[in-house]
Amino acid sequence: MSNLKLNDIVKVIINLSPKSAVRKGFNVALIIGDSNVISTEQRVVLFSGLEEMAEAGFTENMPEYQAAQIYFSVEKKPSRLAVGRRYQLKNQPKKTKATGETEEIKESETILQALQACRAKNTDWYAVSYCNATKQEIFDIASYVETAYPSCVQFFTTSDSDTIEGAEGNVFEILKQKSYRRSIGQYSQTAYAVMSIMGYAMGANTATINSAYTLKFKTEVGVIPDDLTSQQVTNLVKNNGNYYVSRGSDDNYNMFENGIMSDGTWFDEILNLDMLANNMQMSIMDLLKSRPKIPQTEAGILSIKLAIKSDLDKAVKIGFIAPGVWNGPDILELSQGDTMPEGYMILSEPISEQSQADRDARIAPPIYTPLKLAGAVHSVVLQIDVNR
Repeated sequence: MSNLKLNDIVKVIINLSPKSAVRKGFNVALIIGDSNVISTEQRVVLFSGLEEMAEAGFTENMPEYQAAQIYFSVEKKPSRLAVGRRYQLKNQPKKTKATGETEEIKESETILQALQACRAKNTDWYAVSYCNATKQEIFDIASYVETAYPSCVQFFTTSDSDTIEGAEGNVFEILKQKSYRRSIGQYSQTAYAVMSIMGYAMGANTATINSAYTLKFKTEVGVIPDDLTSQQVTNLVKNNGNYYVSRGSDDNYNMFENGIMSDGTWFDEILNLDMLANNMQMSIMDLLKSRPKIPQTEAGILSIKLAIKSDLDKAVKIGFIAPGVWNGPDILELSQGDTMPEGYMILSEPISEQSQADRDARIAPPIYTPLKLAGAVHSVVLQIDVNR
């Protein structure tokens, strides 16, 4: 029997598309501590619960374990926690000038060095908190996270009384003055209190339908509400500090307030914009790698627009973007007062108006994606009209 190939008549060519890069999850936090458990080679270890931390050698009296206990106790339980190590770098003998005797000099790694080493070792984490951070260390971390890549945010707890007194130079006031957008702090007398709201922030970030959230009103499991006066709350709010209190005549409602960064931006906006920017960047990169080339034509630019449309649609699905009226400045054909029925638009300048220099450099025309955020309700005015 002949065994002639069918390829002579019908030739089948299979092109398997390249695998897309893994999207950053934005749902993993990092705790940095000084306990001598994690080795120099490891630097950062991922854990799914307290049992794994105990097996690794962490004990109940260690700050990392105590912070993780609060982190994993939240209602929207996070699936993972990264624990990093800050090291003693040197133990060197040194002679003192006065007596000539030899003593051991310990030189510690700075928190900035530890943070940079943790980022170099692991890029999965988005939120970071350092156990027992001093005021200066909070400032050092705040400076780092403002420009760090990949993007990240700092959570910190302070029990300094000057924050509730509104005294000049308190940590919240200084961070606000510096307009830091990637640090969120909480006043509390409970150690590591902010780990609870950080755990909620990571656990609730599921990217499923209607999963967008606000941090306000949330219960901090394992945290004792602070007995604050109205003036003390006012002092914290004035400097964009967060806190945990009880409200109602019988303390019926324990709630975290208000969920804002040091510059006054809502945490959920920072998180979701970071996620959206990351997803759109990777979608365009996947497109560029999967095609022989993207032509510098209107059709080519359209393919880029279509590549990021699914990311914007996802932002609508989770409840971060919603239809509304554009109240920002005019952008190309979008004018102030125009309705955005999808909650976003994808605009670009015409290829025909592109400069020859940009064409020669193979640069795409700028693409604009104005968004209408869904926002969140944080307060309600209810009027009751009575007629007898």
